[in-house]
Amino acid sequence: MRKVIIIPARYGSTRFPGKPLALLWGKTIIQHVYERALASEISEIYVATDDKRIFDEVTSFGGKAILTGKEHTCGTERVAEASNILGLDDEDLIINLQGDQPLFPSEYFSLLVKPLLFSSDIHISTLATPIKSLKDLENPNKVKVVLDKEGRALYFSRSPIPYFMPPGKEPFYLKHIGVYAYTKGFLDKFINLPQGELEKSERLEQLRALEHGYKIAVTVVPKDVPEVDTPEDLEYIKTLK
Repeated sequence: MRKVIIIPARYGSTRFPGKPLALLWGKTIIQHVYERALASEISEIYVATDDKRIFDEVTSFGGKAILTGKEHTCGTERVAEASNILGLDDEDLIINLQGDQPLFPSEYFSLLVKPLLFSSDIHISTLATPIKSLKDLENPNKVKVVLDKEGRALYFSRSPIPYFMPPGKEPFYLKHIGVYAYTKGFLDKFINLPQGELEKSERLEQLRALEHGYKIAVTVVPKDVPEVDTPEDLEYIKTLK
């Protein structure tokens, strides 16, 4: 079984065009993400992009890149095309690491993969972290998740969930970290599933899996992974060093 990290990266972000090539501490964001992947125990790492500028940047620092089509509507479709180009088999394990997570902790990779190695009824593995501020709880760009007793996702939402009805103990709120692991076989199934109504409403593609009855394992990790969605996010991350 091969284990492969595929990092989808596109140039034409609506909120931050050219984001993968933006500079952070003297390196591009995509180089930071790639180097985080290199710190894992996984040897096969590729950037999947539809833009020659990103492709050239990755190869310039010694990384491996794959040129994909421009028609994809999401990173998951880009990862699926890259997995076909790589000739992965159904049982091979793919980590979909977002190209805007330059501070992704290397120790999280093994935690992400573990549920798929020890449970045959898990189809997707992902991460979440405790929400520590009311601002994040109320921010629709910070996706929330609720879990069952086995640590499997019940629902993802842009709204604060679960709802708190006093009196009683305030619930434990979790923020979803947008990184995924799955087999090549499941990825092929997933991208061919029709969109569900919940996915369309929340604009969260992971809900497609839940709506079709597939199980998502969620490992709770202690610290958040900042993402660069806007130029303002990049300026914030610069203050963290």
